[in-house]
Amino acid sequence: MKYLLQSEDFSEILAFVSTKRNRVPLSIFLLMCFNVLLAPAVEAATPGEAPRWQAYTIGLLGLATLSLCVYLFVVIFQPEKF
Repeated sequence: MKYLLQSEDFSEILAFVSTKRNRVPLSIFLLMCFNVLLAPAVEAATPGEAPRWQAYTIGLLGLATLSLCVYLFVVIFQPEKF
């Protein structure tokens, strides 16, 4: 039985992800994918009628705030890396 992702393919994917040149586009892509999963929950949690674009914007703002908090936490507790 042949699997879709074999170990050789997985190692190529990890090598692609680990390169510094590809981190920014990959990060943006993963952020937008997570926002697609988060936006319906935000839309369901908002009272009243909110347009769909507003739910995506609120989700993206929440993800940006969370990533900034994690970055500042790391900078404060590991300043020698920066």
